[in-house]
Amino acid sequence: MAAPSVGGSGTHAAVAAAARCGLATRGVLYVLVGVLALRIAFGRGGKAADRTGALAEIAGHPFGRVLVWAVGAGLVAMAAWRLSEAVYGAAGPEGREPARRAVSAARAGFYGVAAFSALSFAAGRGAGRSGDERSRDVTAAALAVPAGQWLVASAGLAVAVGGVVIAVNAARFAFREEMDTGGLPRPARRGVDVLGVVGGVARGAVFTAAGAWLVHAAVSYDPRKAKGVDDTLRSFAQTPAGPWLLVAVATGLLLFGAFSWAVAVWRRV
Repeated sequence: MAAPSVGGSGTHAAVAAAARCGLATRGVLYVLVGVLALRIAFGRGGKAADRTGALAEIAGHPFGRVLVWAVGAGLVAMAAWRLSEAVYGAAGPEGREPARRAVSAARAGFYGVAAFSALSFAAGRGAGRSGDERSRDVTAAALAVPAGQWLVASAGLAVAVGGVVIAVNAARFAFREEMDTGGLPRPARRGVDVLGVVGGVARGAVFTAAGAWLVHAAVSYDPRKAKGVDDTLRSFAQTPAGPWLLVAVATGLLLFGAFSWAVAVWRRV
């Protein structure tokens, strides 16, 4: 049974609008991160390939500061949508299950932090610190508390497992259950499938690698081993596959951004 309407048709329409706005904003950020990572792979990198770098890229264009505020608002909308799923249940037959609500609550928290970061950047208070620096600082603070190594290791394992789940779900086309693409021509549906699979696998790979680095930081008791998105992406270029693995992952993230735009249009909310 689908989740009930949130407080009537008007409120449900507002929640749907927030979801689509948030998903479109997510797409913008992933496309920019993918482009920045490609620049790094080809030796033309300047800005960090993470959310901070993406915001800096946006801010460097005409009306950039206004656009950064818009991105922040989109992330607020994303957090609000996920919070509504945690409180009222998500669309779909399992949308009201406790586990699904818990995942939505975690996502709401994640996007809430992302929204705060973007709005701080727009206000001129968050441009000086990269995601990698924040990751190391948080890891150092966590390692300093009692049982900190176990806490950091558990968090890293959770992130890594989450990345594997993201990649596996993408590979098995799980996103189809949440999409309403029946009215699209078959080639268009296949195109959405390609974006979802390739993009989802690449996104999962980044989460898995970041989680693995966090576990490494815990085991070595060295917060410098923790990596944000930018350092995690750069680590792909340091494998035997060289920069071409980073090219593959970066292209996948770009495609995931395009997939997010497709989801913004055709997702059941």
